[in-house]
Amino acid sequence: MNNKTTKIYKLGRKIFEQRKAIGLSQNELAEKLDISREHLAKIETAKRTVSLDLLIAIADNLGVKVKDLIDF
Repeated sequence: MNNKTTKIYKLGRKIFEQRKAIGLSQNELAEKLDISREHLAKIETAKRTVSLDLLIAIADNLGVKVKDLIDF
């Protein structure tokens, strides 16, 4: 795994962990973000990258700062 892939994986993992910590399902978070559950699942498993706008929305909905999600 190269450095970029590792970072994308770590970001997805942090999103997954934060979502679970506040008790949201993928469906619930995806609904709040106006994206499909499949799209969110691909972000969480590093099969898809995330735009800055979507990353900000994810952080807001998880109750964290963007820097908390990308601090690895």
